[in-house]
Amino acid sequence: MGADAPPGQAALVRFLEDRFACALACVECARACALRVSFVELEPAAVQGGPGVTSSLEEQLRPRRGAELRRRALLCVEVCDATCRLLSEEAWRDEYTIRLQVEWCRAVALECARACDRTTESDAESDAGPDVEWAAEWRSESELRSESESCGEACRACARACSDFLATLST
Repeated sequence: MGADAPPGQAALVRFLEDRFACALACVECARACALRVSFVELEPAAVQGGPGVTSSLEEQLRPRRGAELRRRALLCVEVCDATCRLLSEEAWRDEYTIRLQVEWCRAVALECARACDRTTESDAESDAGPDVEWAAEWRSESELRSESESCGEACRACARACSDFLATLST
């Protein structure tokens, strides 16, 4: 963009750049979350009724941090993917629809980042735990922690890009 660009054209270029940056951040966030979800599955022994099945109903119903992260990350994948598709369309949608989708994406990405942070913190304080023990056979605990950190960073970057794009929409 040159210094001689008319103000209307400069605003359009900024809008398109921020829109593209937001869509790209959504794609990266969706990839990181999908990768993280692939390493946070339910414990196979508990699902199949084998060794390691919890004995009390109370323990069975207790939410697991891995299950929470999995739910948040899957939602983040879906919302980021939908947001990217909306922002990548050539057809113009009304500003309200775009704003609503981008705000939702930002909120979901921040929630997923917090879930990744909680998982990373709790993994650092204890052993891998029942949610990730099975994965330790082929992934080290540090690799799993690194995946959580990467997912959290991608989610925060997505939320920042969404905020930047929302600021552009406001001008």
